[in-house]
Amino acid sequence: MAKKSLIIVESPTKSKTLTAFLGKDYQVVATMGHIRDLPKSKLGVDVDHDFKPEYLLVANKKEAIKKLKLGAKKASKIFLATDPDREGEAIAWHVGQILKIPAKNLGRITFHEITKSAIKKALAHPGLINMQLVDAQQARRVLDRLVGYKLSPLLWRKIRRGLSAGRVQSVAVRLIVDREREREKFVPEEYWEIWAKLKKAGQAQTFLAQLAKVNGKRAKVENKTQADQIVDELKRAGYGVAQVEKKEVFRNPVPPFTTSTMQQRSAQLLRFSGRRTMRAAQSLYEKGLITYHRTDSVTLASQAITALRVYIKNTYGEKYLPEKPRFYKIKSKVAQEAHEAIRPTDVEVQAERQQIRRDEQRLYELIWKRAVASQMTAAIWDATKIDIQAEGKKHVYLLRAEGKVMKFNGWLVVYEKSRKPESQKDKEAELPGLKKDDELDLIKVKPEQKFTQPPPRYTEATLIKVLEEKGIGRPSTYAPIIWTIQGRQYVEKQEGKFQPTLLGTTVSDFLVEYFPKIMDYQFTAKMEDDLDEIANGKQQWVPVIREFYEPFEQKLAGVTRVAERVKVPTEATGENCPQCKKGKLVIRVGRFGKFISCSRFPDCKYTAPFTPKVEGIKCPKCQADIVIKKTKKAKQFYSCSRWPKCDWASWRKPSGSKDSSGRNPKKDDG
Repeated sequence: MAKKSLIIVESPTKSKTLTAFLGKDYQVVATMGHIRDLPKSKLGVDVDHDFKPEYLLVANKKEAIKKLKLGAKKASKIFLATDPDREGEAIAWHVGQILKIPAKNLGRITFHEITKSAIKKALAHPGLINMQLVDAQQARRVLDRLVGYKLSPLLWRKIRRGLSAGRVQSVAVRLIVDREREREKFVPEEYWEIWAKLKKAGQAQTFLAQLAKVNGKRAKVENKTQADQIVDELKRAGYGVAQVEKKEVFRNPVPPFTTSTMQQRSAQLLRFSGRRTMRAAQSLYEKGLITYHRTDSVTLASQAITALRVYIKNTYGEKYLPEKPRFYKIKSKVAQEAHEAIRPTDVEVQAERQQIRRDEQRLYELIWKRAVASQMTAAIWDATKIDIQAEGKKHVYLLRAEGKVMKFNGWLVVYEKSRKPESQKDKEAELPGLKKDDELDLIKVKPEQKFTQPPPRYTEATLIKVLEEKGIGRPSTYAPIIWTIQGRQYVEKQEGKFQPTLLGTTVSDFLVEYFPKIMDYQFTAKMEDDLDEIANGKQQWVPVIREFYEPFEQKLAGVTRVAERVKVPTEATGENCPQCKKGKLVIRVGRFGKFISCSRFPDCKYTAPFTPKVEGIKCPKCQADIVIKKTKKAKQFYSCSRWPKCDWASWRKPSGSKDSSGRNPKKDDG
């Protein structure tokens, strides 16, 4: 019986896809992820001997390791086909270490799409394990272990048992805390917008124009008194067209997805968490439907561009196909590891025809539309700007009306349903045909009071965007970062926006005070750059770790001596403790989130679940309070506080009207 070639991958899904392509001459075995890692019970890094890691076999991978060893004994050739990034390279290296096979006898193959042609090409040109990528992954793992396992015990002693810190996660928490502080300090400023409803004399069509200038200077209306004076004069003014400007406005398509932009768009349009997006993307990649999903690149392979252009021409026609292919520049500082954007492996494949999960279908559709649209012609509008002069008794006013009408939809023929609604300014509005010196009739003047708004809280999409802009973490780490800081109860998501908990604020403030360098945004970004340089062979990993660790260790010893214990603040509910009758009930944050406790703890150990109320809105069925709850899968929903006597519940925040209805999340934990 002829020996088979052994191909080693990470997941059963990837194994199944490759087996279908390769046939009986190959055996494909999955490692089921990492098979070696640092121990959980101790530091596992020898700081006195070049930070040598102590790797142990992952406890629940015994069966997978057994299959690997058995397959290796019977194989004629062994190929390591783990993912084409640092994690995949490290897994491949660990496999070689466990099998005790020299690197020269292992064929390392990589492919950015799981298609028959890509796999055959990779098998024909195997390489060696890239130790630079392995070193970069190892450096990150050691660095994170040193910070986490050294700082966490300090937090136990100085704040509360069970706390933990992370090199990148703690900086992400700081971003959210800093934003909340900006909001708290923000003082709204009043301003007024003044609109005039006008029409051309003798015509029925009306349009709106906004006050832009007063006596040639930008209009600045700060209070009602000023607004009333202007309105009073505008009501008596004469109106005429001062200038009409018409031009074509072009909007080019957006680039195909990177990991970051995919997660941002998925959060905005599908309401997916980063973790949910990456889980669906991983499955799509392993099933051969999309290219590798961890990438900073916006480049498309030449054969992919050709296929997209053929599809566009055949499906939408010549006018939707640019004369030349579109190429996009990489905005990210580091386009590492994967060298192509995320795209469908076959543009002819439609999501609804695939036997895949609903999440995968929805994400695939986004990826498909983005890739196709990226190679199409620009959308074109006819834009009009009309300046209107109003002659008052004391002042000369200039009002401006802007409108645009789509002339050609271009790439939006594909992408329109994948875009968020545009701002009021971008909405299409057709203005009447006017020319200079046309006289206008005033219908109405409307003043609108406005207030400047504080900076918004981060959503999942905007947090990922700022992490990328500041160089904190890398695309593959965004989802774990966000998941971790929520799991540690340092931040919570309310109506899709992140707020720091009192615990998160306390921990963040402590770390900023005593470890300002570690919590510094630029320093964190510099560490990421150093890791990239290790991956590119420009630095060695041990000196990079040593440069960080030696001053960190000294700082840690000093803080341990001088820092005083910090108490986590609590929120008072205004109610008395029903158990001891002496204390007040307060809201605390524990391992599993907020809970109610007696202020006299530990003398009184009374606790109760915490269910936040929605202020100002009552149950549409019985008019009791509405509370926010979570399903077993941690998905937030709204429920009547009288449940189960009243069974009203909804995924969406109720409007407050009595006819509001909703599905029951208790019966549907989707």
